[in-house]
Amino acid sequence: MPATHSLQNPRYRGIFPVVPTTFHEDGTLDLDSQKHCLDFMIDAGVDGVCILANFSEQFSLSDAEREVLTRTSLEHVAGRVPVIVTTTHYGTRVCAERSRAAQDMGAAMVMVMPPYHGATFRVPEAQIYEFYARVSDAIRIPIMVQDAPASGTVLSAPFLARMAQEIENLAYFKIEVPGAASKLRELIRLGGDAIEGPWDGEEAITLLADLDAGATGAMTGGAFPDGIRPIIEAHRQGDMDQAFALYQRWLPLINHENRQGGILTAKALMKEGGVIACEAGRHPFPAMHSEVRRGLIDVARRLDPLVLRWAR
Repeated sequence: MPATHSLQNPRYRGIFPVVPTTFHEDGTLDLDSQKHCLDFMIDAGVDGVCILANFSEQFSLSDAEREVLTRTSLEHVAGRVPVIVTTTHYGTRVCAERSRAAQDMGAAMVMVMPPYHGATFRVPEAQIYEFYARVSDAIRIPIMVQDAPASGTVLSAPFLARMAQEIENLAYFKIEVPGAASKLRELIRLGGDAIEGPWDGEEAITLLADLDAGATGAMTGGAFPDGIRPIIEAHRQGDMDQAFALYQRWLPLINHENRQGGILTAKALMKEGGVIACEAGRHPFPAMHSEVRRGLIDVARRLDPLVLRWAR
């Protein structure tokens, strides 16, 4: 009889950082740097990775490039760690097709935001439910709901819990809205074991409070998982003093990514350490301010993360 997966027996837990998408200076995909990035993150001790997320600049990629990146990443990782593929799209059919293709290429899970477009196009709750149900019907692997401000869609804890209980493959939740810890507590209370994976997001800026609330996973930036993983492990082992001390140590760098450097932070650190060849985002995404970058590197050097040493 197959094992029953639940909050107490999840398929996946720990740190699953977002993999940045690497470009050449001319904006074309740099697949060699992409592979180096994946190797570094695995060496840094991730439990898994997530590709094509917003912090991967997925919004600037063509469908053909998405296919190339998914296939390249999954083939290069080659089962060393589980890979979550973000398959978000407004259209139900397109999202289902993307999700099925990712599954067939070897994805362990898909991450999907609720359907939205721009600042004003939103979908009623009944259609959101049907959207996730149809995506679930198309695949056999877990779905992670990304509950993030970017969608402008309110996903209440009761609604998320109901979807977890009624939609077969919907079992993981990346909660990165204000008040994430309170929402995680309510989601776990209402959904019980149907909430297999209550996870933290938003670059770990609320990590400690979210772990206290019951989060079992964290989807962070990709540059310093060797700093964040010990926080999660200490907390899991019940050593709250150590978890606090480690979080206090790494918080300046976490804060710099979340509030200053943003999407380009991981690539700036990877470029500084020689992991990748180019740190630029894809036009028209603006470059990081030179003084913000200087401050980022200064904070990082004080902590000596693997990213600054890996390629030396």
